[in-house]
Amino acid sequence: MDVEQDRPELIRYRLRWPLRLTRAGMVAERITRAFWPVWTLAFLFIAAVALGFQDWAPLELFWLTCIALPVALVWALWRGARAFRWPTLAEVETRLDATMPGRPIAGLTDQQAIGAGDAASEAVWRAHRTRLMKRAAAARAPQPDLRLASRDPFAVRYVAATFLILALVFGSLWRLADIGRTPVVAGAAPAAATWEGWAEPPAYTGKPQLYLTKLPAGPLDLPKGTKIILRLYGAPDVVDLRQTLTLEPLTNAPPAGGPPAGGPRAFEFIAEQSGQLELTGEGGRIWEVRILPDAPPSLNLTGPMDRKADGTMQQAFAATDDFGIVSGEVRFELDLGAVDRRHGLAADPEAQAPLIFDLPRPGRANRTDMKAVLAEDASEHPWANLPVVMVMSVTDGLGQTTSTPPEHLLLPGRRFFDPLAGAVAEMRRDLLWSRVNAKRSAQILRAVSHRPEGFVRNQKAYLLLRVAIRRLEAGQAQGPLSVAVRDEVAGALWQVAVLLEDGGLSDALERMRQAEERLSQAIRNGASKDEIQKLMDELRDATDNYLNMLAEKGEQTDPADKFARNKPETRNITGDQIQQMMDEIQKLMEEGRMAEAQQLLDQLSQMMENLKVTQEPGSEGQEGPGGKAMKDLRQTLRDQQRLSDDAFRKQQEGGSGQQGQPEGGTTDAPGEGAAGEGTAPEDGQSLADRQETLREGLGRQRGQLPDAQGQDADRARKSLDDAARAMDEAEQALRDGELPKAIDRQAEAIGKL
Repeated sequence: MDVEQDRPELIRYRLRWPLRLTRAGMVAERITRAFWPVWTLAFLFIAAVALGFQDWAPLELFWLTCIALPVALVWALWRGARAFRWPTLAEVETRLDATMPGRPIAGLTDQQAIGAGDAASEAVWRAHRTRLMKRAAAARAPQPDLRLASRDPFAVRYVAATFLILALVFGSLWRLADIGRTPVVAGAAPAAATWEGWAEPPAYTGKPQLYLTKLPAGPLDLPKGTKIILRLYGAPDVVDLRQTLTLEPLTNAPPAGGPPAGGPRAFEFIAEQSGQLELTGEGGRIWEVRILPDAPPSLNLTGPMDRKADGTMQQAFAATDDFGIVSGEVRFELDLGAVDRRHGLAADPEAQAPLIFDLPRPGRANRTDMKAVLAEDASEHPWANLPVVMVMSVTDGLGQTTSTPPEHLLLPGRRFFDPLAGAVAEMRRDLLWSRVNAKRSAQILRAVSHRPEGFVRNQKAYLLLRVAIRRLEAGQAQGPLSVAVRDEVAGALWQVAVLLEDGGLSDALERMRQAEERLSQAIRNGASKDEIQKLMDELRDATDNYLNMLAEKGEQTDPADKFARNKPETRNITGDQIQQMMDEIQKLMEEGRMAEAQQLLDQLSQMMENLKVTQEPGSEGQEGPGGKAMKDLRQTLRDQQRLSDDAFRKQQEGGSGQQGQPEGGTTDAPGEGAAGEGTAPEDGQSLADRQETLREGLGRQRGQLPDAQGQDADRARKSLDDAARAMDEAEQALRDGELPKAIDRQAEAIGKL
């Protein structure tokens, strides 16, 4: 087929959809450019009416708007109709052709100017037109250009659209129906009375707003506190309001900006009691309103206060309300009359604010029927494990509050079964009870930590305890103990008690012995079911670790077989039976048979003591890489602690630190022996010289450590470098006679070590 004859088919079939879409885009462009003022004016008018323009605008302005708007719309339509032109096929082809390189559609309309009749020239021409047809076949309709910035430089169309969105969200399109019922100009014939009204229940009820204009006359139930909003269009003799829902006199409150006469009368009041709401005149209605009472919430404790092993309190409760609970709290106050006023509690307590916890916030789905559990931790509060009075309360949306009767109980808190941890926690409590106990607490803490060998099994806890004691004594020396120092020392003592209670021992046998001691202490003092479970889990874990350690040492296949060699009468005891014994101990404790549980625990302890960890022959004295350096570092830490104690005593005595020596020669750092163990200084050596010796020794030990790699090794080396720097500063401070500064630097060195 000849290409020239194929051109109409090309446009009709191959380009029919690109041409149609291009034409549609051009129509959209021309409609937008010609008629955008029309919908801009329409948007502005709808938004103004929906937002209540007719309520507050002067009557003259409202009618002027009603007249000007149709005129403006007609003018905009006439102007748009004149400017609009339907796109022709040639215009559509030109627009589509402009989107393709080489304008193939226009090229198909060209005629061969030269070479007609020459076979070679015509062949070239046909090849050219074939390429144009392939290019035209790939045509795609261009996107319409709907931008109006040049025609609307002030973006009035966007302003109109914004107002329309605001009207849809915050206004009411029902107001459009009231335009025809707007009162006429004064002096004209009176129109039929019109009105509109709303009933807005309080937000906390979750009830929807009611449009009174759409509600039929008759009974009407409203929550207490509902706001009634009415607008009356007409004189009082035409339409008026009568109501008995509130005892306060009603006032006419015309909208802001509206004239006091001739505009709508607006009434707003709160429905406080059941009664009648009547709108008189033509189209008026009468409602018999019944106010739904808002009853106070109800609250009940659904179980006793429970204390978990970690000291967390748990109190289950249930609360109901007809419209919903919005908040609640539980308040604890000290029951001073029930406190055993002995020892550190003999002094008058310092004033403490009531301990208050917020109740769990109810979800949207269960605000009216709330069942929850209060879970809080008051272990660090001064009243922990002391008698308190608990009162729980909930509040509804109306502000009505219901409280439970006062409940007398012990404020749940963590209990310490390790003797030393319990003593530290008790001194912390006494210190928080009254700062008068500061001296007594410091003396007792020094006494219980005086000979730590074999008693204080956590060296970090011991060092923290000694620093806390010195801080407490230093705070007293400067006058009455301040609140800041008290709180600082109390925080450190809590950390010490937790470290002592939780252990952290690396030796499996010591961990097992400690777990047995804590369980035995719990048997003597009485423990809750949750505490028993926690202690038994710790004992099982420590026992498993100990048995695994024996297996790793190659003692025997089943470590429990060791019993057969040490105690022939127990040769049938196995590892599984050890677990059965622990299960039996837990069962006896939960049943309250404490004496039997203690007896069985003693038997278990005796059997486990028969499993001793022994070294292989020839292993004595052998140490791994860096073992001697680590041992020396531990000794340096003990010597630094002793030196710091001597410096502190020297400060209390008023010395300078240059020519002193330890008083009395008592050593109280962990690891010191009774016969010359450690690195005690010679008589007459100054504190500064002792500090210099420790610093030089640390440098040698630093060089003997293995050349390990990794982040942990880098942190260890940095800590040793920081310790050496702190020691150097402490030495210089001692030589300058600045004991407080020296003690601070020594404490820093201890921390780094």
